[in-house]
Amino acid sequence: MKDVPDIEKVKFNLETMRIDRSSAPNEINPFDLHALEEAVRLKEKYGGVVTAISMGPPMAEKSLREALARGADRAILLSDRRFAGSDTLATSYTLACAIRKLESYDLILTGEKTVDGDTGQVGPEVAEHLGIPNVPYVIKIQEISGGYVIAESMLDSEIVVYRSTLPALISVTKDINFPRIPTLRDKIKARKVEVTIWKADDLSECSQEMFGVHGSPTNVARVDFPTIEGRRGVRIDGDPDTCVEKLLKYLSEEGVI
Repeated sequence: MKDVPDIEKVKFNLETMRIDRSSAPNEINPFDLHALEEAVRLKEKYGGVVTAISMGPPMAEKSLREALARGADRAILLSDRRFAGSDTLATSYTLACAIRKLESYDLILTGEKTVDGDTGQVGPEVAEHLGIPNVPYVIKIQEISGGYVIAESMLDSEIVVYRSTLPALISVTKDINFPRIPTLRDKIKARKVEVTIWKADDLSECSQEMFGVHGSPTNVARVDFPTIEGRRGVRIDGDPDTCVEKLLKYLSEEGVI
């Protein structure tokens, strides 16, 4: 799960050309809410334990408590200054290290992407680090039995059915379900559950050089936002041959051809 700024309220810093994350409150990435909901539904159907994992600053604990209120049984926050500046590769490596530390797991559920980064890379990269199958863009989990999971994915406007061995990682779309709203009782109960904090030293079996900036081969230089320019048209009169000649000349002058 990722803590992201409220996209409808966040502001853009024109001087640094970056998103000002302090300008808006944080919330659980909307796509991850669908992953969490699906995990809880699978637990209710097949049994098991749902563990919510997030990487971020201490304030991300608030979102993890919401995950507990929504049905997660356990919450783990990966929080350390050495994780700061992580790109998708370093983030996925760190998350994979935490998942390995759990020792036993059957299914990892993630949102297909985040609303702030929009790369869709972290989920598949976690699967690669762990050496397990990755099933993307899932809109329905049909069945889990006999060490396999059967899921439907939406790819290029077509539904593709996957049968994957477990453990596996599934990234879900918003079409898979409607996340439940936690009750007041759920929220009060979640306050009493301890959120486990893991720092870099707690992931001692992993390479410290792969965390944070040191483990990130990419960085965001700047972020631009699109501008809407008014349309303009040119009228070309004359016989067909003349119009074609004028059109080609105009397109050439504009650098189109």
